[in-house]
Amino acid sequence: MLALRDRPAYRVSTIPSSCNAMELLAAIIGGPRQIEIAEGLLACFEGDIHRMFNACTEELSNVHGVGPQTATRIKAAFALGMLFNQPVEESPSVNSPADAYYLLRDMETLEQEHLRIILLNTKMRSLGVIEVYIGAVNNVQIRLGEVFRPAIQRNASSIIIGHNHPSSDPTPSPDDITITRAAVQAGKLIDITVADHLVIGRGGRYVSLKERGLGFS
Repeated sequence: MLALRDRPAYRVSTIPSSCNAMELLAAIIGGPRQIEIAEGLLACFEGDIHRMFNACTEELSNVHGVGPQTATRIKAAFALGMLFNQPVEESPSVNSPADAYYLLRDMETLEQEHLRIILLNTKMRSLGVIEVYIGAVNNVQIRLGEVFRPAIQRNASSIIIGHNHPSSDPTPSPDDITITRAAVQAGKLIDITVADHLVIGRGGRYVSLKERGLGFS
């Protein structure tokens, strides 16, 4: 029996970059005969990983000791590697109220009042849109701790608050302004900027409290 430090799974879990093809395959295959099967698989394809990559599942499973399930795991590992090499699509930038509205525009169809936050990194790119509250029509009771919790968890540098008015009129209410002012002040204490607060109406109408200077003075 191999010492722990020589077992493929252990080597892959500790220093994967130093593993050869046999060790990587053995870790995927698993089981008591993993090294023997990995060596047989490489021999069958003459050590050519590109040929193995292009082989169908049936070809792989016909190799002695592999079988359909192991062949599927090997194909999945190859596919995962391909995904890793694909360019990462950048998340959308949010540099204006219109950008924020684009991420929140579906709120205009909601029958109840919802409150969401857009999480932003230091480059003002979205880290996601989080639903914080769903309340009765025209009545959302807000705890600021719940508003900032996702930002703290995701290490966001700023947030944009958005909520809808099911009445269709996006005019900010006195409560909207009060909540905005409280959120801006709370954000300063924990170093998370409240970049804006949008009220979403219907028919593409929305109001940026930041643009109007409501709660941000």
